[in-house]
Amino acid sequence: MRALSIVSMVAGLALVASTTATAQAPASSPVPRNQSWLASSPSETKSVAPVDAKGELAELKAIVARRTERDLARLRWWDTGGPTYRWNELALEAMLEDFVTLPLAARHLALLHAAMDDAVAAAWADKREFRRPRPFEIDPSLATLLHTTKGLSYPSDFAAAAVAASEVLGYLFPARAQMFAARAEEAMQTRLLAGVEFPSDVAAGREIGRKVAALAIARGKSDGSDGKWTGSTPQGPGKWQGTTPIGATTPTWRPWVLARADEFRPEAPPAFDSDRTKTDLAELKTFKRLPMTNHRAVYWEVFGGARAHALWNEIARTKLLEYGDVFDAPAAARVLATLNIAFADAAVACWDAKLAYWHVRPSQLDPELKPLFPPPNHPSYPAAHGCLSTAAATVLAAVFPTDRDRLLALGREAAEARIWAGIHYRYDIEVGEEMGRKVADKTLARAFNSTKP
Repeated sequence: MRALSIVSMVAGLALVASTTATAQAPASSPVPRNQSWLASSPSETKSVAPVDAKGELAELKAIVARRTERDLARLRWWDTGGPTYRWNELALEAMLEDFVTLPLAARHLALLHAAMDDAVAAAWADKREFRRPRPFEIDPSLATLLHTTKGLSYPSDFAAAAVAASEVLGYLFPARAQMFAARAEEAMQTRLLAGVEFPSDVAAGREIGRKVAALAIARGKSDGSDGKWTGSTPQGPGKWQGTTPIGATTPTWRPWVLARADEFRPEAPPAFDSDRTKTDLAELKTFKRLPMTNHRAVYWEVFGGARAHALWNEIARTKLLEYGDVFDAPAAARVLATLNIAFADAAVACWDAKLAYWHVRPSQLDPELKPLFPPPNHPSYPAAHGCLSTAAATVLAAVFPTDRDRLLALGREAAEARIWAGIHYRYDIEVGEEMGRKVADKTLARAFNSTKP
């Protein structure tokens, strides 16, 4: 009956990702900590002092004069959502096309967004120091059609994000490296075509992006994600039955905020012949599946399983657009980095526990249980949906407080749907959710200082 109560609770919820209503945005956004993910010192990404920009006005006017209708469409496209928005979209397209699945997709996105977050933060730190005005403030004849023209000009945060993103993505997807490099050049060129940045702004941003990308790629090459699993599956009563589990090396990967993979490792699951396991198994066997529960369970298996990283990032992008100017470029970059780093570390923590205990799946313990679809190829405890989707929902609920209840309900549905499908014990879900919250809370504390008054 517990599952049915949650069915009733979420039955009226439309997916946050598909909502078209504009959020009633709060008057403030979270304040990012002045702390990098990759750089050990601000000097690693520091720009040189700019020269007088007036000498570039003639060159910039000539560039603006050559722009076409297609240029106008492209510069508006790249301008949407700020420096990191489109790169998140492009990265997800590449991952879905190559069918990069969890946990590796989480690792890729964390690396990408850590790089873009550092690049944008470094550019804004230099903007505040050098305080170069926008071109149109020096020469009003360069007035632009774009809305993201507030603030200072040197160095370009769009160029910093574009180069950081394109080089990291080129490392992650070597066959697409030239394409990503070309997209970065296009993104940077649109800032000149729009007349909102000087060529030297773009050049300085490019250099920041290059430095940050080098740090990210060095981390990626040493994070352990390319390791090969040489272990074996334990045998015996109550043990998971299978070979070469998905994500078997994940517990050995270098986390971002966790002190170590087992920092939040839970206590061992109930014994396979314990009263608690019998109770949870009985819940699965007696649960009355309904068309709605089947639909939602399949949804979370397809869109929240191999595509969970895409789903939560799409929700985040939607919310960033809805909240509009509440989030400046550094805050928006930090939101996406926090989401993906929490998601990646939740995967590390979850798989550490899975492969510490190798707990049997319900349908393996009792063949009379017929799940809605085959369970994923990894141990049962804790539930990955509980770990990862709860971490994602907790982060987004914290940074988009107007939507807090809806986001948390969506995370709960992701976890509960595994009960509806008959592939997890309730204690898998409960422990997974607890771990996801712990990882998210630690990531939020690392990422943000406070909320502006």
